[in-house]
Amino acid sequence: MGIDHHGRTYRLDWEDVTLREWDCTVLWSDPADPEAGIVLDRSAFYPGGGGQPPDHGVLIWQGVQTSIIGTRKGDDLYLLPAPGDPVPPAGTTVTGALDDQRRSSLMRTHSGLHVLCGTVFRDFGALVTGNNMEPGEARMDFNLPEVPPGFKQALEDAVNAEISADRKIVVRTLPKEEAEAIPDLVRTQFKAPPDMPEVRVVDIVGLDAQADGGTHVASTGQIGRITVTKVENKGRQNRRVRIRLEP
Repeated sequence: MGIDHHGRTYRLDWEDVTLREWDCTVLWSDPADPEAGIVLDRSAFYPGGGGQPPDHGVLIWQGVQTSIIGTRKGDDLYLLPAPGDPVPPAGTTVTGALDDQRRSSLMRTHSGLHVLCGTVFRDFGALVTGNNMEPGEARMDFNLPEVPPGFKQALEDAVNAEISADRKIVVRTLPKEEAEAIPDLVRTQFKAPPDMPEVRVVDIVGLDAQADGGTHVASTGQIGRITVTKVENKGRQNRRVRIRLEP
């Protein structure tokens, strides 16, 4: 199965991050056990991973609306309905629709974290030791034992300068050998390159290129201004940087 699939589901979220509504068919479900999830033949729901939470949205079918509030891990992409919502049986044609505000905010946030990561790596050579995000805010931990005076404001200024430069963000799928030839493709301290024949690479042109499966905006200018809200000491070797997107 290629990188464009998750189990039996074709990944529309990787094909077109601007897609918000599409028609598809239910391949599998168990209406008697809603927590088992729903498998679609095509889906634009980002299932979560790499610190990015899953998309929310709805499935519309036969005059009924089923809210999707998450995913379940497995060989297939299992979408989880809201408690009490009806589950479309296998073979049902449905229309999927994403919560646009949530997805768009997560795209901006995720791209903002990549700008933060690229800036810290460029200026301090520090690797990422952890990260997490929610719509509009996030944190990233770095192997950064010491920081200079005024680090918080200087980092905020440097990140926003890269955002204002409106650098293109290009997503490519490369053969593993070609991807591994890119210097510093994996910016996390404890993670090896993906063991897959193909690697999805998110490239902020001129700043940062990383193996990544998330959804991103088309250029850094679409992120909007970022505030570094806090820099925390998380042990002898680590600093935690918290950011927030400005409206």
